Amino acid sequence: MQFAFNDEQQMLRDSVERFGEDEWSAADRLKRLAEGPEGTTRRWAQMAELGWLMLPIAEEGGGLGGGPVEIMAIMDGIGRHLMTEAYVSHCVLAPALMAGGGDHCAALLEQVGAGQVRIAAALIEDEGFDVAAISTSASADGDTFRLTGAKAHVEDGADADWYLVSARTAGTLGDRAGVSLFLVPRGAEGLTVRRFRSVDSHRHCCLDLVDVAAIPVGAIGEAADRIDAALERAIVAHLAEAVGSMEAALAATLDYVRTRQQFGAPIGSFQVVQHKVVDMSVACEEARALMMVAASQLASGGDASSLIAAAKVRVAQCGIAVAQQAVQLHGGVGTSEELIVSHHLRRQMMLDLAHGDRDHHKARFAELTL
Repeated sequence: MQFAFNDEQQMLRDSVERFGEDEWSAADRLKRLAEGPEGTTRRWAQMAELGWLMLPIAEEGGGLGGGPVEIMAIMDGIGRHLMTEAYVSHCVLAPALMAGGGDHCAALLEQVGAGQVRIAAALIEDEGFDVAAISTSASADGDTFRLTGAKAHVEDGADADWYLVSARTAGTLGDRAGVSLFLVPRGAEGLTVRRFRSVDSHRHCCLDLVDVAAIPVGAIGEAADRIDAALERAIVAHLAEAVGSMEAALAATLDYVRTRQQFGAPIGSFQVVQHKVVDMSVACEEARALMMVAASQLASGGDASSLIAAAKVRVAQCGIAVAQQAVQLHGGVGTSEELIVSHHLRRQMMLDLAHGDRDHHKARFAELTL
């Protein structure tokens, strides 16, 4: 397919590239990671000033109404520079889940776009990635609801101000009917947040909820389809991040094999190394093509579910293969903290798991196509 960014999208991509070079250069990466949440807060404010945070929010919600292609332009650069700011979780997934959710959601989305509030989606329990495989319960309590249960993994939720929690208001485990969404503030009584950092330096958390007061988002019992649609938007954004990351890993590897000397010659002159680099390049091209098709199909409003599931599987395979090969071609030093390719490998491994691993999406593709 033929694909090219328009002038505005290219300007957006260029601004991300400049930001990445200034804030997330490979030489300064360990210093940036050592800054912790304080550094993230500073960079988040800069991203708000650039207008990135309000880009994915619908115009009726006070945002710019950017679609999957505009988000792709941002995420490509975020992946290329391995930025740890949780753009997909807070600016893509959460606004998609909250669109049309009422006045309270609209007010919060304005604050998200301004960089004042971060909202994370708590959708996963021990039963797996199926949006209906939840046992967290919600019971009516006057005009509000009370939630009891546990969420096993909240992507980028450690520093969130609010949580979007899926809970069951009817039916049994696995029933799509009866799944609802609720907003819970970070300091709610009965809520316990257990924070942890993953191997790619992103900060996640687990939630325990005991009779926690919550605000409903959208219609009660009808959130399953909304969650599916929002997750597809987030997955396509992560595909762009994965492609940017694997292409950066390839570029770093090319620089290394052109300069690393062995037996009096650059190792890039050896045929076996050339074959490996070609395989990496082909994998990057394949992943980029799949990502662009998925983003274009989603932007057109057509049914992209099976395509996104297939792309999620194949891009994850390509990304991990490219990053593993990059580490191998660098030799033992490739696994060190100081070398950027090791960070690309860790991020590719976590992107494989985000919003459903390869096995989950293989099964989903089969379900949608058979």
